[in-house]
Amino acid sequence: MTELVQEKKGVSQSIDFYKIFRVFLSRWYWITGTVALALFGAWLYLWYTPPIYQTGASLKLEDSNPNLGTNAGIVASQNYNYTDKIQAESFTIRSNEVIANAVKTLDYKISYYLKGRVRTTELYPNVPFVIEILKQDSVNFSRSLYTVTGKDEQHFELSTADNEDKKTTYQYNAIINIGNMSFRIKDKIPVKSTYQFKFNSQEDFIGRAMGGLNIGEAARFTNVMGLNQTDGNAVFAADILNAIMKAYVKYDVIQRRRSARQTVDFINSQLGFIDTAAGKSGSTLASYKARNNMLDVSSSTSMTVGKLSDFEKQKTELNLKQLGIRQLQEQVNSNKSKIEIGMDLDGEINSGMGTLVTQLNNLLASREAKLSQFNNDSQPVRQIEQQISNVKAGIRNAVAGMLRKNEQTIRYIDSQIAGVTQKMSTIPQKEQNFVKLQTNFEVNNKVRSYLSEKKLEAEMNAAAIVPGASIVNPAYPSYYAISPNSSKAYTTALMLGLASGFGLILLVRFLNPYIYDKETVEGLTHTPIIGVIRKFPDYIDQDSRQALSLSKPKSVFAESVRSVRTNLSFLASHKESKVICITSEVSGEGKSFVTINLAGTLALIDKRIILIAADLRRSKLHKAFGNDNKKGLSSLLSGQASLEEVISHDEVHHIDFIPSGPVPPNPSELLHSATMKELLLKLEQQYDYVLVDTAPVGLVSDAIPLIRNADINLFVIRSGVSQQRAANIPERLSREYGLSNLAIILNAFGDDALYANYYTTDYSRGGGNSTYYYSDYSGYSGSGYYDDENRKWWMFWKKK
Repeated sequence: MTELVQEKKGVSQSIDFYKIFRVFLSRWYWITGTVALALFGAWLYLWYTPPIYQTGASLKLEDSNPNLGTNAGIVASQNYNYTDKIQAESFTIRSNEVIANAVKTLDYKISYYLKGRVRTTELYPNVPFVIEILKQDSVNFSRSLYTVTGKDEQHFELSTADNEDKKTTYQYNAIINIGNMSFRIKDKIPVKSTYQFKFNSQEDFIGRAMGGLNIGEAARFTNVMGLNQTDGNAVFAADILNAIMKAYVKYDVIQRRRSARQTVDFINSQLGFIDTAAGKSGSTLASYKARNNMLDVSSSTSMTVGKLSDFEKQKTELNLKQLGIRQLQEQVNSNKSKIEIGMDLDGEINSGMGTLVTQLNNLLASREAKLSQFNNDSQPVRQIEQQISNVKAGIRNAVAGMLRKNEQTIRYIDSQIAGVTQKMSTIPQKEQNFVKLQTNFEVNNKVRSYLSEKKLEAEMNAAAIVPGASIVNPAYPSYYAISPNSSKAYTTALMLGLASGFGLILLVRFLNPYIYDKETVEGLTHTPIIGVIRKFPDYIDQDSRQALSLSKPKSVFAESVRSVRTNLSFLASHKESKVICITSEVSGEGKSFVTINLAGTLALIDKRIILIAADLRRSKLHKAFGNDNKKGLSSLLSGQASLEEVISHDEVHHIDFIPSGPVPPNPSELLHSATMKELLLKLEQQYDYVLVDTAPVGLVSDAIPLIRNADINLFVIRSGVSQQRAANIPERLSREYGLSNLAIILNAFGDDALYANYYTTDYSRGGGNSTYYYSDYSGYSGSGYYDDENRKWWMFWKKK
């Protein structure tokens, strides 16, 4: 056997960007299809998705209240952080009380809808027909969607979403009792027109309003709050947002007047008692003066009475301040979201106390923000709770100091009153009794006068309080839908379609285990490739009925077979006669088809050719020669026939042929016999080429003795059928049996760009694994040299 002189070098390959482009271009219709599907999906999404509208408004937060006297100056001096203040007020705006008050101003009890083919549209604020609710449970009533259709001028049909098939006919103005409620439809519905409606509770709209409300800073470092409301109904979004802002402004005024109201209520309770006491003391004094003929007392006694009255007035003022301090203490001890300093503490609150109150309000707002993101036991919430506890401790200490100071002053006033009372005990009894009655009467009058003044002052302050916020820009309906965004939807669909198309191509390539081109083979093995046989349009591999290289001699396919024939002359060139063994990994890879076409091309150059069907198990090669296969190689090897009896001559192809013969029970043993070796030696003397079509080496071992005794071994790999593991078999055979005469033929190459390798082998720098010339004839179909040139569908200007 002659060895092939081949130096196994590493394959030098470089990325071919044109090939990458051709991979995606070859399946342009996949990309077009995925883009079309994605755009159609976007169209369906836009068609079936209800639009969402958004409207905006602005609120300006006031820094202070200019009508609170001394306390206003304290608040104004506090350095507010607008971001924290807006965040704190946003929780107040989103509170259930504010939202509920806003919903009450809207007509929320009944919602009307227009039923369409694709989606249902809410008709708010339009009322297509009037429904009068006669009786309704405040909590437990049916919230089902009712469908009503006008039947005629006097009747209509009504059904519920729970039972749409059950339609009941009613007369207009007839009482309908369904779902724990009674109602009637008063207006006539157009005949065959269909509407839907449902009954709502206040809580249903509270959730709807809260779900679409967003609050934030209108601009940085300003006290302007921006509010946005999103909803499926543009008019409702504007109406509920305006209602929420008005409800918040009203709520804020009420909260700011709370301290003044408490003061007025306390003064009223005291005035009722003082009025009664003053009236009684006046009557008693007048009666006493009449009985004892007393007109007046001495000047010293009058001064004593005046002092006593002044002390009682001061004590009343201290009691009012004591009330304000207690109110502040209660607010600190509670967990309210905001603390307000009462008006009765004017002059008592210093700047340090005001700063602590402001800091506490900011921390309470921050805690609300943290609770919307974390649970109560989380680290951020625990940290801010600790800060709140520390600030409250400072405020409690300050409040306790105020209480001690006020109580000490009250005790001092009480001691002064006791001293004056003691001094009065030195005057005569009759005059002493008169002084007591007169003192009691004057004290009651002064206290009543003082309380009346304080009441008037508190009422004036309450009336003068302005809201802490004002509406800058009210909300108006915006009919431009923010969702779904058609341009964004189509752009996203286009990008998704392109990505899916490219991804599908890459996925198919990634999951593909098959060999398609010579670059893939060269990247997997060092075994040389002596040729690439093109895929013929009329290729029928199952029966190998004809040598297509002979029937289509000017085709690209025939030229690719001739290229293999040319390279065979370089193999075992010192031998005049050559035994060539053709095999493959598995059946169906075209080794028989390659064998017969290779034999046909060799016969064209006047070579004496004999073809042996050595696959004794499943050979179909005899069908190409019209042989009945009753006698063949198996008959010869088993001694049942002579060589002359099994050889047939094909006049069409000018090829001698030995069929496989009947399937023997021991095919492997027959091929390993000495008779087979003698047969090859005998034929080698009579023919130029002995072509042996063997069984697949990946399935059975029948071909091994033939391969070891052949001059040339050709391993057939079929494009798109052979898996990548097949490329490693020739090297494994070479190592195991010490062979150096193996070469590869890539069969049925179809130039499918989808599976083409990204790399191109660089032979110019000696990096290839072959010294043989061959071509895959890619891109030469339009050269004019071949008969089977196919006109592409876009080449309409070319003649066939």
